[in-house]
Amino acid sequence: MNWISNYVRPKINSIFSRRETPDNLWSKCDECGTMLFHRELAAAQNVCPNCEHHMHISPRERLANLFDGGVYVDVEVPQPLADPLNFRDQKKYPDRMKAAQKSTGEAEAMLVAHGEMGRTPVVIAAQNFKFMGGSMGMFVGNAIIAGIERAIEKKTPFILFSAAGGARMQEGILSLMQMPRTTVAVQMLKEAGLPFIVVLTHPTTGGVTASYAMLGDVHIAEPNALIGFAGARVIEQTIREKLPEGFQRAEYLLDHGMLDRVTHRKDLRDELVTICRMLMKKPPPIKGDLPVPDVAAEGSAPEGGAKA
Repeated sequence: MNWISNYVRPKINSIFSRRETPDNLWSKCDECGTMLFHRELAAAQNVCPNCEHHMHISPRERLANLFDGGVYVDVEVPQPLADPLNFRDQKKYPDRMKAAQKSTGEAEAMLVAHGEMGRTPVVIAAQNFKFMGGSMGMFVGNAIIAGIERAIEKKTPFILFSAAGGARMQEGILSLMQMPRTTVAVQMLKEAGLPFIVVLTHPTTGGVTASYAMLGDVHIAEPNALIGFAGARVIEQTIREKLPEGFQRAEYLLDHGMLDRVTHRKDLRDELVTICRMLMKKPPPIKGDLPVPDVAAEGSAPEGGAKA
């Protein structure tokens, strides 16, 4: 037995050999370029701790941060026709769908769920910009309608997180039809006397902005989110004028009356709970996981709302 070959050489190789490091341990901030460790970034809800830039967050991560204990139930959405127009550009539409499903792990561009947020029953819908640009297709229309119907059934507020580049061109006029469909659904929610709260995230543009994203009772946006219908270059070419700095950004729209609030992601949950409870005429939220106040001792009604 050659102990140098069998023992010493493998030991030396193991010390100096390069160890493989997973590629997803670090993320680079799009704004300031800081390298961020994935656990720290997840704990900060995908907000850069260096420059406060709000990076993309998936609907699953968002819902887990909003619902109590991260527990929620998906709302079933009717499935539309897979390829109603047999559309093909550089790729077939079904092939684009499969690629988007593989990269995101989701079936479509919107996720709808119900549960409790700050002990307040709510229904939440969230768009996924990484799924074909969050484009508004027939499924997105079905998802919003299904979420509103569930909110009416459970008598809860409906909260929508928008993030889209507009209508889905592969579905043509069927995609544009989702604008009036969702508008009618929002009207049903308002006739039922239930709040519709919209949180506009980066980016929210096109037909989404021209329909359900701007029909809320309360409009909140994340910092520096791009919000508008047509792009800035198109507007400049049309009016032949230079647009002001920060045009179509959340802070600019807040100053000009199109938004009610611009809220940091870490404060968003508490603000939504407060608004929902206020609009539903419920007592103020209890901070922390405290027991429900005793009615006889406190002289007030207990918190309402059954599990969805």
